[in-house]
Amino acid sequence: MEISAKIFRGLVERDALAEALVAALDAREHETGEHSKRVACHTLVLARRFTPDEERLRQIYWGALLHDLGKIGVPDAVLLKPGPLDADEQALMRAHPETGYAILKNVPYMREAAEIVLAHEERFDGSGYPRGLAGAAIPLGARLFAVIDTLDAMTSDRPYRRGVPFEAARAEILGLAGAQFDPDAVEAFVAEEPVLREMVELKCTVPVHSDWGCS
Repeated sequence: MEISAKIFRGLVERDALAEALVAALDAREHETGEHSKRVACHTLVLARRFTPDEERLRQIYWGALLHDLGKIGVPDAVLLKPGPLDADEQALMRAHPETGYAILKNVPYMREAAEIVLAHEERFDGSGYPRGLAGAAIPLGARLFAVIDTLDAMTSDRPYRRGVPFEAARAEILGLAGAQFDPDAVEAFVAEEPVLREMVELKCTVPVHSDWGCS
């Protein structure tokens, strides 16, 4: 269906706002680099296997892109601390999904994205936070994001360690199917492995809005 120029401009402006919010976080959390954009693009690879709906895909993209938005509310001394966090600091950090949700929940066109932000630290077996959701109670976008977040975290360099090969991340993800990860999400990961392997190698971050992919 053809959309009007006015609607298209509105979508582009909303995308720009979401990416501006992420840029604000990246300016603080120096080691993340382009992590948020990468995981948003990569999550869409899995999401396309579950829904053809463009608006749903957009919500999943925004939810993955803005997953760590709530860290804006974490003090620099905690967010940028080089060593382990103490109990109080961990509590501050673990509040970031709820903070991010509070920022987005009243944005009418980001309601599903806000739910993904709130649930992105949940685990399939119910051992995650902040609500201890399990199984299908976790929004689909958050279940897909969880697999991709681990993939990107493990294969990316950090100041304190080098990234591991794709095969090592793959083994970790497959080993945690049914515990940390939704088995259906892991199955989609395996099915899309050639695409994801190439995307990880390229570290792609650029969304192509015409088909909601990455280049």
